[in-house]
Amino acid sequence: MTPVPPPFDPELAAVLEGAEDLLRPGFTAADIEAARHSEAAELPELLDLTMDGAFEVTEHTAPGPAGAPDVPLLVCRPTAPPKAGTPRPVLYHVHGGGMVLGSNKVGMNTALDWARTLDAAVVSVEYRLAPEHPHPAPVEDVCTGLLWTAEHTGEFGADPERIVLVGASAGGGLAAALALLLRDRQGPRPLGQLLMSPMLDDRNDTPSARQLAGVDVWDRTANETGWTALLGDRRGGPDVPPYAAPARAGDLSGLPPAYLDVGSAETFRDEVVAYASRIWQCGGVAELHVWPGAFHGFDALVPQAALSRCAAAARLSWLRRLLAG
Repeated sequence: MTPVPPPFDPELAAVLEGAEDLLRPGFTAADIEAARHSEAAELPELLDLTMDGAFEVTEHTAPGPAGAPDVPLLVCRPTAPPKAGTPRPVLYHVHGGGMVLGSNKVGMNTALDWARTLDAAVVSVEYRLAPEHPHPAPVEDVCTGLLWTAEHTGEFGADPERIVLVGASAGGGLAAALALLLRDRQGPRPLGQLLMSPMLDDRNDTPSARQLAGVDVWDRTANETGWTALLGDRRGGPDVPPYAAPARAGDLSGLPPAYLDVGSAETFRDEVVAYASRIWQCGGVAELHVWPGAFHGFDALVPQAALSRCAAAARLSWLRRLLAG
């Protein structure tokens, strides 16, 4: 018997009708190249990284470890003097894209909106994409960029003790993996981690993954495509490390405070809820929101919807409280 998916929020469902060009259910490896070309053609028209002059934008490279390439970074620093006269916090941004798509400009409109409100800098990392660069390339690039950021915050008026990891979808999964990696390598401790619909579990076999097959914007087939690109034949097997799939971590203690959110009508619902629960079970701090009737990426695709505005407000509220603490 095919599992019945939960209903979409009516306002979100209305937008999905007739918007097939926005959806990726059934996304396979054969679709990756065309999706990359489409994304590259559209993105420059959609984003002004200076936000009408509110930010100075510079490009940097973090030297890669032996045998690895340098890692490109975008640094967006507010042009106005710091409001409090003290070093600014940093939002360390990891873009989404199912491990196979995206660049360090994707999702920056959201991060820059937060930064303008919170008087923060943004550093956005460009990591190598699968399948050309499987695990551990993406997470190691993300880690290289974070270490560079912590070492160079003084150059752009920021505070190395107030770095917040932020990411959506694959970027959320990589941000969660980075928090684990930094903990285990005794690296810099981020102030927090904001994980929006994070991609956490390569096994792709939760009830929500089965419920939303062929229905969600990023469905079970698309999810298998992304994880297989990252892990190859290891996907779903016994030897997947937590730095590839954070849901595999046996111990979630000692992590920075986390904000996690997810839609009730999306593939990642159950793995995100389970991850938050396990953080609590390990004595950690997590805030979890499950948005009723939301599909994957709802807030980016339908930012004007009431539910999207609620999600945006909740994330900003969490950031405010984290930075005020």
